[in-house]
Amino acid sequence: KFIFATTEPEKVLGTIRSRTHHYPFRLVPPAAMLEYVQELCETEGVSVEAGVLPLVVRAGGGSPRDTLSLLDQLIAGSDPSTGSETETVGHVLVRYERAVALLGYTHSELLDEVVDAFASNDGGGAFDAGDRVVQTGQDPRRFVDDLLERLRDLIIVAATGAGASAVLRGVPDDELERMARQATAFGVHRLSRTADLVVAALDEMTGATSPRLQLELLVARVLTHAGVSQGTSPAAAHDLEAARGA
Repeated sequence: KFIFATTEPEKVLGTIRSRTHHYPFRLVPPAAMLEYVQELCETEGVSVEAGVLPLVVRAGGGSPRDTLSLLDQLIAGSDPSTGSETETVGHVLVRYERAVALLGYTHSELLDEVVDAFASNDGGGAFDAGDRVVQTGQDPRRFVDDLLERLRDLIIVAATGAGASAVLRGVPDDELERMARQATAFGVHRLSRTADLVVAALDEMTGATSPRLQLELLVARVLTHAGVSQGTSPAAAHDLEAARGA
């Protein structure tokens, strides 16, 4: 049996294609990939902190090879476990902080901080979180992309309620409870509008010479919309809308 693999099947000669079976390979769904890497870690004696494997699956983009390669990098750079109640001595422990640092994602605590600041219309807290993104050397565009991912999760939580765990697989229960509180504080309308603003900011950040400026403008626009939505005076609302348009 001969197997031909190509990413451009349309370029294969018709005489060849007519004499072969064509099996298009597709990306592995996140749920199946998450279950597989969980079983793999258990088999290989690798302990992982909560939130690590969903990050690995997301970074792998549905490719088993890329997902396993990233997981292997995390395991290779991790320390042996200390033998606590949930760990076995001699096993490897992959910590959440290391996964965030290696994969380049935003730490969940920082995302919680900026989301809580937006929900409470806390301008100081929101801008402080944005400044720490830059001061710690993170990519502002990556931060905004992760923020959009978090807002998507909050919209799902708001829409599905107790059934969110069936959609957001791999998310710990305590994090789901925290997101439920955040979704309630935001409200569905504000969540949707904020997500729209974040999407627009991502588009503007493509090729931008000053990503930090774009990030700060995004924070200002989200706070502006929150102020208008909460019934600011007509004059102040006009100034806020003018600032957002700028």
